[in-house]
Amino acid sequence: MPVKYVSTDEAIGRSGLRMVVVGNVPSPWGEAAKGIFHIKGLDWAAVRLAYDDDAQRQWAGQRSGPIAIYDKEPPRSGWAEILLMAERLEPEPPLVPADATERATMFGLAHEVCGQEGLGWTRRLQLIQAGAFGSRAGQYLARKYGYSPATGAAAATRTAALLRMLVTRLATQRQAGSPYYLGKSPTAVDVYSATCMALFRPLPAEHCPMDEALRGAFSTPDPVIDAALEPILLEHRDMMYARHLELPLSL
Repeated sequence: MPVKYVSTDEAIGRSGLRMVVVGNVPSPWGEAAKGIFHIKGLDWAAVRLAYDDDAQRQWAGQRSGPIAIYDKEPPRSGWAEILLMAERLEPEPPLVPADATERATMFGLAHEVCGQEGLGWTRRLQLIQAGAFGSRAGQYLARKYGYSPATGAAAATRTAALLRMLVTRLATQRQAGSPYYLGKSPTAVDVYSATCMALFRPLPAEHCPMDEALRGAFSTPDPVIDAALEPILLEHRDMMYARHLELPLSL
C-alpha cells in the first residue's frame, strides 16, 4: 500500500504513528523506517520535510528526517530509536533477534550501515568530496555530516572497507544457506543494507521516481568503491524488495 502523505497540520492533529520524511529522495534512513513499518503492517502517516515550516519544526523538534512521533510521545529521530519503537508497537514479525548474541551482532552491523561514520555517513562524505551534490546542497550536507578535507579524503577508503565487510558477511551466510545477514529470516540490518544501496545504485526509475540529476549524483563512480560494491550486495537489495519491502517507492 502506498505511503499516506498528510500536511503538517493534519499530522499534528492526528493520533497514532506519524513520521516526517525527506520527500522525493530515497534517503536510506527514511526508506528503512518506511520498510520497517511496512514489514510490521503498521498504520502510519507521512509528512514531507519542509525546511520553511516552523510549525513542523516545533512539533518534530528539528528540521530533519526521518522523525517518528507516536501519539504524545517524544519525537524519535535515531534509527535505533525508531526501530525499537516499531518493535514495541508491533512485535511480529520481529526484526530484532531475541538471542542476546545475535541481537548484539545485529545492532553492531546496523550501526556500521546507519550510524555515525557508518556506510551511509561515509558515502555522503565521499560524494561531497567528489562534488557530486553541487555547491548549495554540498555545503548543507558538509555541515550536517562534519565534512572536512581530511574526512573527505579518507571517506572512499572507509566506505570501501565497510562494503567489503558486508560482502563477506553475506557470502558467509549464503554458504550457510541463508540470503540474510543473520539466521534464516530478515532482521532490521537487512532493511538498512537494502535501502542504503540507493546511495550507490538507486533502483530503476519505474521503482524509484527520483530527480535524474540526483540519481546521477548518487551513482557517481569511484574506482575504490566500485571495486568493493560486489554484485551480492545488489542481489541482496533486490531480494529484500521482492520478498519484504514495497515497490514502487513512495517518495
